[in-house]
Amino acid sequence: MSVPLSAPGRLVATAALCLAGLLLAAPAMSQGDKEKKKRRATASAPQPVSVEALRDGQAEARLMAVYKLVAEGRGREALVQAESLARDYPNFQLAQLAVGDLLMSRTRPIRHLGDVAPEPDSARSLQAAATLTELRTESRQRVDAQRSRPPENSVPAQFLELSPRSRHAIAVDASRSRLYLFENTPKGLQLVADYYASVGKLGIEKEVEGDQRTPLGVYFITSRLDPATLKDFYGAGALPINYPNPLDQSRGKTGSGIWLHGTPPDQFARAPLATDGCLVLANPDLERILRTVEPRSTPVVIARQLQWVLPHSVAAERKSFEAVLNAWRTAKTEGDMKRLLSFYAPDFQSYRKKPLEEWAQVLQAETRALKGRELQLKDKSYLRWTDSADTMVVTFGEVAEGARTGPTKRQYWTRRGPHWQIFFEGVIG
Repeated sequence: MSVPLSAPGRLVATAALCLAGLLLAAPAMSQGDKEKKKRRATASAPQPVSVEALRDGQAEARLMAVYKLVAEGRGREALVQAESLARDYPNFQLAQLAVGDLLMSRTRPIRHLGDVAPEPDSARSLQAAATLTELRTESRQRVDAQRSRPPENSVPAQFLELSPRSRHAIAVDASRSRLYLFENTPKGLQLVADYYASVGKLGIEKEVEGDQRTPLGVYFITSRLDPATLKDFYGAGALPINYPNPLDQSRGKTGSGIWLHGTPPDQFARAPLATDGCLVLANPDLERILRTVEPRSTPVVIARQLQWVLPHSVAAERKSFEAVLNAWRTAKTEGDMKRLLSFYAPDFQSYRKKPLEEWAQVLQAETRALKGRELQLKDKSYLRWTDSADTMVVTFGEVAEGARTGPTKRQYWTRRGPHWQIFFEGVIG
């Protein structure tokens, strides 16, 4: 029994089952024929599960189970599971392709995913070939991510320390088309889920507006957009990030509107390279993230390739930088302006584009307001980004001794020679 195909699955099924002449290759049906086919399909197949019942990561796990059965030579069981998956997720093209391949395997051996006979060049055949190439890449990315799991209890090297105020964190490995969701527990970061994710059509390392690339760096979720205000194109919702961040701006990078968002209702997932720069997830996966993360306090690291380390291996780096930050704090507490300004880079900028000369006046006013009280730094986070430069993104609450509250600040430090210097500082809350 074959599964009724959704619109997104038709091109895939046509490619995978072209010898049978199904769907797009078949003559157009009359309305009466369509109704008869619909009634037969309804009577013979279970109805798709409701959207509310679809859980994050479930579709991929079931697809991996199908692949495992195929590898074990259990084609009949694989077909049953593939058809069930395609019924529950009728817009999941890889599920449709698996069904097509497994049906085709009844007539001849299948050499690879989407094994179809070549057709004469035509717009349709070229589109089908391009779609198959994208689906094979998506399948390979999903399989590779499952085969190469992060070492147990490891974390991305960028997370040197995360404040308890950041209850969750996200890291993206563009080389694997993978997004990792962490919970920040009293025992440290714990990986709680990971998902396939699409990036820009032209890859990564965004530089300018409209270059169809996804940025690399340390970012923060700035807000949660109501899906009711968005077009269907964005799916379950959207989480904007703060691109361009101060490091990007210092490098002259331009652009805006980089979001984590979902897919249209008729599309389960997009190709690995398919967006205008955003990160795109399947709607059930994005819904889990929407329910979980908090705007403003959730960091998002987007890397070409994540380096996984055990938390204790970065303890020395954390302590070394903390000594520098404490020296800055001491200079500010003591009102030693000469020493304090030595921590700031000559090309320093603030949120209001204040150069160092103007920022020195702000610092002097803040040190006077302390009136001899010790400055305390609370809820500190250190996120390290290393590419052509070494950057530390630092967030903390700045509280004078005896005060209950104070401003939350974010600093961007860069290593120049043996020294760390601040090239950006601003109040974020």
